[in-house]
Amino acid sequence: MNKKTILSGIQPSGILTLGNYLGALRNWVTIQHEYDCKFFIADLHSITVRQDPKVLRENTKRAVMQYIACGLDPQINTIFVQSHVHEHAELAWILNCSTYMGELSRMTQFKDKSQKQENVGVGLFDYPVLMAADILLYDSDFVPVGEDQRQHLEITRDLAKRFNSTYGEEIFKIPEAFISETGARIMSLQDPTKKMSKSDPNPNGYISLLDSRDVIIKKFKKAVTDSENIVRYSDEQLGIQNLINIYSSITQKSTSEIEREFEGVGYGKFKVAVGEVVADALEEIQKKFYELNSPEYDSFLTEIYEKGAKTAHGIAKSKLEQVYNAVGFVSKA
Repeated sequence: MNKKTILSGIQPSGILTLGNYLGALRNWVTIQHEYDCKFFIADLHSITVRQDPKVLRENTKRAVMQYIACGLDPQINTIFVQSHVHEHAELAWILNCSTYMGELSRMTQFKDKSQKQENVGVGLFDYPVLMAADILLYDSDFVPVGEDQRQHLEITRDLAKRFNSTYGEEIFKIPEAFISETGARIMSLQDPTKKMSKSDPNPNGYISLLDSRDVIIKKFKKAVTDSENIVRYSDEQLGIQNLINIYSSITQKSTSEIEREFEGVGYGKFKVAVGEVVADALEEIQKKFYELNSPEYDSFLTEIYEKGAKTAHGIAKSKLEQVYNAVGFVSKA
């Protein structure tokens, strides 16, 4: 039987966080044997915010290392860099011509991010169309998405249906959201109303996959909580709720089990306990990352993303040729 296809990517805007790991990467490792998985480093998406070229180049390579260190097997997954497959940008232009300004202006992420920028680039506005191209190029059956990406998947589905209807052919497969039973939405340690992000200006708000044990525990000790001093899962205690989610994701203990375990225990001990299990969980990842982050592995890593790009390009080229033919472009000689 042919496996269903899953596609997902993460921007190379810095060292990945605990949120990236618990919300995405760990789940990718779990599903990699069950699905035909294509995981990419979304460097085209990352330049909607100005990047230092040297840093971007280094972060992209580090992202490949972190994928492998977290447990993705390059022998069974297609791992590639988005900009290495030019069909992503080409299909995005075709889809642009079927996308309405009103659709993009309603995107919540655009509204939120544009408020933080003085001069808003067209790329930020157009981000969902490039994301649609990413997904549709590979006949993706499923796309792992969090709540903040649901709108983008919906517009992808709308664009695929519109294109198919316009040209009278089933060129694009209509993708579905992939919701993992074990996924967790990890929030900032300093502002539990916001998702944990590596772009957080406050480094105490996130846990980097490469933070040392001491740094991890210090950050958890500084995590925002409340004055109740009761370890209880409640929407009225968002800071503690976030810490319970993290502890639960790593230990696989239920909320009620965690509440019983820390009954009568103050926040101080609970925070340290969360920090300890996080540090333990990241220890093996860090060991593997630093092993890969040496000159002797340069060719190994290059081979992974070059092989991945070649595989991805073969699929994307075929799909784009279908699109060009449907639109009416003259075939190349």
